Amino acid sequence: YLTPLFLMVSGRGFAFRRKQKIERQYRRLLKKGKKVHSQQNDQFTDTYPEHLKHLYLAEEEKMLKKRRRPSDDSVLPEDKLSKAADTCTFSYRSVTTEGKFKKKTSNQKAKEEYEKIKAERARKKEEAEKRKQQREEAQRLYKQKKMEAYKILCKKTKKGQPNLNLQMEFLLQKIQQKT
Repeated sequence: YLTPLFLMVSGRGFAFRRKQKIERQYRRLLKKGKKVHSQQNDQFTDTYPEHLKHLYLAEEEKMLKKRRRPSDDSVLPEDKLSKAADTCTFSYRSVTTEGKFKKKTSNQKAKEEYEKIKAERARKKEEAEKRKQQREEAQRLYKQKKMEAYKILCKKTKKGQPNLNLQMEFLLQKIQQKT
């Protein structure tokens, strides 16, 4: 079964298409002349599957807003929501797009995620820089000590012999530092 192209408008979900299909069937029945109760309009909202009612109500609200934008100043969004809640026995906070519980758009979520990742990367980079500086400082101190020890141990007398006196003093200092 192929769906007509006019039903496949981008940005409209399956709930909206299903609702339009039901409305077309209802109009056909009226045209044929069959008698339909006055409760038929209520039947559409009552026969929605329980887990899909919030989708139908959200679509209905969007359609009402699109139709009555200029003349809709007198009716508040809370009034619409209370009317929608009166027709059904359930309540979802996700239906309310205005008010305290505003949901974030995917773009906002992506921006937040990007900012978190960016901050995490900056923090890691800073930590790596600190570790690198500490390592360089430790290496510099180590090389400095080694150089001093090398200079003391490599000193020679006038005749070119190793200076044992300085070597003994160096070893004595080393032993004293350990204890």
